[in-house]
Amino acid sequence: MVASTASSVVFPTADFTRVPYSVFVDQEVYEREQQRLFRGSTWCYLGLEAEIPNPGDFKTTVMGDTPVVLNRDRQGELRAFVNRCSHRGAIVRREACGNAKEHRCIYHQWCFNLKGELTGVPYQNGMQGKGGYPDDFDKSQHGLTPIRVESYKGIVFGSFDWDIEPLDSYLDTHLRYHFDKVFHKPVKVLGYMRQLIPGNWKLYFENVKDPYHAGLLHLFHATFGLYRSTQKGGVVLDKHQGHSIIYNIGGNYDKKEAEVQYKDQQKYEQSYKLVDPSILKQRPDFDDGVANRIMSVFPSVVVQQILNTLATRHIRPKGPDEFELYWTYFGYADDDEELTQIRLKQANFVGPSGFISMEDGEAVRLVQEGIRREQDQYSVIEMDGRGEIRDIDHLVSEVPMRGFWKRYAELMNYDVEVAQ
Repeated sequence: MVASTASSVVFPTADFTRVPYSVFVDQEVYEREQQRLFRGSTWCYLGLEAEIPNPGDFKTTVMGDTPVVLNRDRQGELRAFVNRCSHRGAIVRREACGNAKEHRCIYHQWCFNLKGELTGVPYQNGMQGKGGYPDDFDKSQHGLTPIRVESYKGIVFGSFDWDIEPLDSYLDTHLRYHFDKVFHKPVKVLGYMRQLIPGNWKLYFENVKDPYHAGLLHLFHATFGLYRSTQKGGVVLDKHQGHSIIYNIGGNYDKKEAEVQYKDQQKYEQSYKLVDPSILKQRPDFDDGVANRIMSVFPSVVVQQILNTLATRHIRPKGPDEFELYWTYFGYADDDEELTQIRLKQANFVGPSGFISMEDGEAVRLVQEGIRREQDQYSVIEMDGRGEIRDIDHLVSEVPMRGFWKRYAELMNYDVEVAQ
């Protein structure tokens, strides 16, 4: 039986083919994640430089469930800090984004500059000789809690660990290769979507590391050929095996083979047609033939390319049984109007009511409901075998999920044992 305390969770197989359901429902596990993952030695996604291009621009975001402000100071340097007033703990910035000369808490009007330094305290010296702070009150000791910030190709990450390895090393060679593809020139933000999902955030990370499900759960994928398990593709992992890139090469499947493989699957319906097939129109952005590129960066973000739609998916935990997906859609700064319209139309592939992604949220909800009272049970992750966690050259595998759990257990300092 899985122990109920967060510090004593045990993974019963060394190859992570079994995952205890308790990690999805236990409040103590969730609190431990906030400290060891999101406030620990990881780089967490904060946003795109294109969202805050000018001095004074800011956006609010989160690292795990810790509220964060990301801004450019007056010199244009990226800075981030916890969005919590150092006086009484109130949220300082309530807006999603904006431009400002300073950050001011509405409660008692404490004022902070764009470097997070406390610059103003009302009535610091009292009023008419009464009240005021002690003479040794030092504003320099009461700034907003700073966060280390680095950017790679215009993607901004933050960390509470000031001694963590540099971001480019954290991303590792394979992920940087695909980031270099997608972010090969300046981008522009096209818009946002938000989706609240009643499930544990890690269930979504499993989902985006699971090529096995995509051709089975998603009718649109299989029917219209965006993604089929019979296509060429694979998964590449990083050195720690917590990041992954799932990709498939478009249009290279054998139609007869697909019909044989999918003949008994309800998610492949040859008779379905699109009233408006223009959503499938594509102007290839890249020269490698990749139709779908799903890049997950442990522990907080997914970067997607699905045909011409480009987006980041920020995973924002809100407790052990709820998280928010925050989608940021982007194109390239030099896109013409036709290509921009293609990207906007294809945004309907994903998001809360997307032709593809709608099913993912429901699948996560169903799992959360199913395991709620089964904390002494385990999920089975054996598609494509047991043992070694490795890169794969096909699309019928759960191996990348095991890589996620390996990295998770390492950072959470959980035991890995063979069940007796």
